[in-house]
Order: sequence, then structure tokens, then C-alpha cells
Amino acid sequence: MKQLIKNITASNAGFAPLVLRVPVGLTLAAHGSQKLFAWFGGYGLEGTGKWMASIGLEPGFLMALLAGSAEFFGGLALVFGLLTRPAALVTAFTMLVAIFSTHIGNGLFVSNNGYEYALTLLAVTVALAIQGGGRFAADNLINARLRG
Repeated sequence: MKQLIKNITASNAGFAPLVLRVPVGLTLAAHGSQKLFAWFGGYGLEGTGKWMASIGLEPGFLMALLAGSAEFFGGLALVFGLLTRPAALVTAFTMLVAIFSTHIGNGLFVSNNGYEYALTLLAVTVALAIQGGGRFAADNLINARLRG
């Protein structure tokens, strides 16, 4: 188990992941807070759950809780570089669901409720899952503690 955690938290990616992690993490956290807490003009769990049920994601409340939690907590984890790879994978999966459950039928452009925005977030989170948190990430503290 120790080796698995070392592998998950290791990264030789330098500074580039920081440039990706912070703005994307904040964006995801804000988006998740709309679903969970009705912040920033969101509908909260009840409203988001009803909407998710209306598009076939059942049970709606649970789906809203899962999506909101993935975005909010995954986004915060990305900001700090804490368990970057797992957080990135969870948010990438959430973006895949968003693309194929909501946006794919509307074409590419976000002006038509298309998938370009979710695709961009998917691309960044997949890149972070591959390269890890980079030099300035809490993952490095975990990894160093396990090494020594």
C-alpha cells in the first residue's frame, strides 16, 4: 500500500501542473459549489438533483451529490495538489459524464450548450492524471514522508 501511495503522489513534472491545477481546480470547485450549496447562482442539491433526474441521471439527488462532490472536493484537491492523480481521474470521469449526458447533442460550442468547455476540463484533468501534481504540490510532502 505504501508503494502504491508513493507511485500515486510521485511527479517529476516541474511547474507546469501548477499552472493547470490552480485555475482549473478553482473553476471545478466553484462549479461543484453551485450543485452542492447553491452558491454562485446554482440550484443546490435539490434543484440540481431534479434537473439530473429530468435528463435520465437517476436517482437525481444522488447524482447531484456525486457530481457536485467530485467537482468541489476534487477541484480543491487539485488546487493544493493533494492526491492530484485520483482527484484528476474523478473529475475527468465527471466531465465525461457531463459531455455524453448533457452536451454532446448540442455540438461543440458552449454558446449552444455544447461540449467544448467540458472537453477542455477533461483534457486538463487527464493531463494532470498522467503527469501528477508537479513541483509545488502537497503530494510531494506525502511522498517525502513515505520515503523517509
